[in-house]
Amino acid sequence: MKNPEVANILAHMALYLHMDDVPFKPQAYERAATAVESLSQDVEELYKTEGLKGLEKIPGVGKGIAERIEEHLKTGKVQDYEAYRKKYPIDLDELSLVEGLGPKSIKELYEKLKVRDLKGLEQAAKGGQIRKLPHFGEKSEQNILQAIEFVKRSQGRWLLGAIYPYVEELILTFQHSKLVKQAVAAGSIRRMKETVGDVDMLVTTKTPEKVIEFFLSYVKYDKLWGRGPTKVSVHTLRGFNIDVRVLPEEVFGAGLQYFTGSKEHNVKLRTLALQKGYKLSEYGLFKGEKRVACETEEEIYKVLGMQYIEPELREDTGEIEAALRLAPLAQGLPALIPYGSLQGDLQIQTNWTDGNNSIEEMAREAKKQGLSYIAITDHTKDLAMTGGSDEKKLLRQMKEIDRINSTQSSDWVARSDDRAKFRILKGAEVNIRKDGTLDIEDEALAKLDVVGAAVHSNFKMSKNDMTERIMRAMRNPHVDILFHPTGRSMPKRDSYDIDIDAIIQEAKQTGTVLEVNAQPRRLDLKDIHIKKAVEAGVKMVINSDAHSTEHLRFLNFGIAQARRGWAQKADVVNTLPLDKFLQMLKDKRNHA
Repeated sequence: MKNPEVANILAHMALYLHMDDVPFKPQAYERAATAVESLSQDVEELYKTEGLKGLEKIPGVGKGIAERIEEHLKTGKVQDYEAYRKKYPIDLDELSLVEGLGPKSIKELYEKLKVRDLKGLEQAAKGGQIRKLPHFGEKSEQNILQAIEFVKRSQGRWLLGAIYPYVEELILTFQHSKLVKQAVAAGSIRRMKETVGDVDMLVTTKTPEKVIEFFLSYVKYDKLWGRGPTKVSVHTLRGFNIDVRVLPEEVFGAGLQYFTGSKEHNVKLRTLALQKGYKLSEYGLFKGEKRVACETEEEIYKVLGMQYIEPELREDTGEIEAALRLAPLAQGLPALIPYGSLQGDLQIQTNWTDGNNSIEEMAREAKKQGLSYIAITDHTKDLAMTGGSDEKKLLRQMKEIDRINSTQSSDWVARSDDRAKFRILKGAEVNIRKDGTLDIEDEALAKLDVVGAAVHSNFKMSKNDMTERIMRAMRNPHVDILFHPTGRSMPKRDSYDIDIDAIIQEAKQTGTVLEVNAQPRRLDLKDIHIKKAVEAGVKMVINSDAHSTEHLRFLNFGIAQARRGWAQKADVVNTLPLDKFLQMLKDKRNHA
């Protein structure tokens, strides 16, 4: 798909336009980049079938941007873009990842210090050159060095949400080729880790050579690391490695278990097997020379006297002990929240602020994907750059939601047995100010069905101050959900410094629901924090944080994150039908 390539150019254009103080256009390019990046259809195929008019149908893409996409698809270049690259010969991919560096800062560092990339930025910071610039200072320089370290730790890893659609497409291509019987992604992708290094593919086939030839003809790569009769390894033009292994059908289960990992899980499992008189490898589970289990993963765990362990749990965080029902985990493994079990999505942005689609478009797509309700939670007035809503704008939006709810036609019927209509809830993503107060008055908040609160600025507060700031907001009786609780934005920004245990306990006291934000750059809460919330009996919600209709598909990444944190269906409030969900919020507010 050309989507990542095109989206990258549009995102770079937005940065260049910001550098040159061009009004309005940067925001348009940002919205278009987001829309193209998350588009499920290949933008090149869309152009081939529908031409320029098809490109203009992409949310946020007007005629001017559509023409530039067309130019790239036809010529491989965009004149405006090439002119900017010549004017500012800098590595935007690297520098834009550094927290605290906006387009103007990047421009100033290039013009004053000739900083072109991450290495040059680090040298300038360590040499004390940045603090001498008018708009920086010693503290900014130290923050830049900390941010560089975070970026460096993230290098060589890909966001799950960025790589997963590519791998899904590759698996489907294998299956449609009819050359393989089974094709599965193993490794960290199968465990649904937040970030992925290399991609491991396992296949069974009667014609290994043909499968390898097919793979090499389909995947675009610049390096062939190795090729044998049953294995091939390449470095793709996308920037990551793919290994394809052909496994004998009779040992597929053992191979899948082994190559799924994690390393720590496998080491402990092999140790357990030895203690029980077995030997476990990628070729099977052996008793002496006799292979006793190999065809499926389930039979391997069963022979070892264990419950089957879902891939998302295989991180050596107590899953083996639980599967063996050892004290204090004698109750066994939890029944993890199933994929497809969400009935609502409670963080949705629209074109009333910084989203790409209308309220009705978001609702129709959510209903199409099987949801029964959503909450519209556009940003509020402190986030002026998004066109955030003040109290008057919120009231206007509430009336519009009432209008849409009251005029739903028959095609809006939801999936529930009672044939109830799809419901759009009135909500907002209110800003938590530095002192813990909110940017919308309580009188307006009381009229909303769902109130989410979140931190959007002042990330560098002390641990105590940041924790108290958030807890003060949670104590507001109108706040229902704490959105993206730790504030991370991978691979650019780590979580802010908070006492997560104190936040979880405050959630328990106030009844505040903690969000598992499914946006691939966030996946916040982390799995380890989800597990703590589960153990404390604190309820969570899984939201897409959608800014376009395409983002609604992120929900599965949030479910995967919850599963990695040992969450069950009962731990997640938007698995409830609408009436029970609203009753839960009402009970929470009445007891606040």
